[in-house]
Amino acid sequence: MSPTVETEPNDGTAPRKLEPGLYLIATPLGNLGDITRRAIVVLSQADIVACEDTRVTRRLLAALGISARRLVRYDDHSAERVRPSLIEAVGHGKTVALVSDAGTPLIADPGYRLVRAAHEAGLLVNAVPGPSAVVTALAVSGLPCDRFLFCGFLPPKAGPRARALETVKTVPASLVVFEAPHRLPAALASMAAVLGPREAAVARELTKLHEEVRRGTLATLAAHYAEAGAPKGEVVIVVGPPTDAPPPDAADDLDAQLEMALAKMSLRDAAAAVATASGRPRREVYARALALARGK
Repeated sequence: MSPTVETEPNDGTAPRKLEPGLYLIATPLGNLGDITRRAIVVLSQADIVACEDTRVTRRLLAALGISARRLVRYDDHSAERVRPSLIEAVGHGKTVALVSDAGTPLIADPGYRLVRAAHEAGLLVNAVPGPSAVVTALAVSGLPCDRFLFCGFLPPKAGPRARALETVKTVPASLVVFEAPHRLPAALASMAAVLGPREAAVARELTKLHEEVRRGTLATLAAHYAEAGAPKGEVVIVVGPPTDAPPPDAADDLDAQLEMALAKMSLRDAAAAVATASGRPRREVYARALALARGK
């Protein structure tokens, strides 16, 4: 086990000099007030700051009043090339801080390989905890969070995405998924088709000015974003665990989705949105929507 180090004494005096090592620093999701005192201490003393985007991190350091550090890009494209030099720097007595653009590093990024390499070299690895989009989204979702599975980003194409969802369909836990805003409508439609009528929440722009949490079943959320289009900002989807209750009758579920969509859309748009959300053929859904409209 690697050694640990205190970077800020409990007596409130000036922080002691950092020991050489790799420091994993959580940064704000959006609200600068969420930075921790300890994170500021470590960032202000680090010899090298490894980051996803040097422009983003340079703006963060400037906002915190921290003088320019040596910034090194460390992401999926540069990790293999940069990792040996970072390990070498720590081995020669330097302090390296690893940050992501927002939140806790290593979550859905290549940082774990750097941590593993540091451990294998017998170097100090120290975490400076703080904001995390995964935990924040769970907390505000209103869904069970005593057991959860983080699924990262789903595949962008429909076929691989459906297969990935099948592998977690029966996991008895809430699911947390990162998704690009422009893929959100399609991702929710896939989830509704594969996972069924589960409760879910779409958390957007967490901790920022336009933070929004929209809750509903996967089908109703898919229908909403099919109509409204892709939202702006960072998105986290939380899906409740599978229930033991039998699934609703397929025809009744289709009618319920159509009734909700018809209340705020034209017949053609409602049919298109529900077909996308349910994965049913558009002709079938349109025919049922037409029958419901005529019945009224």
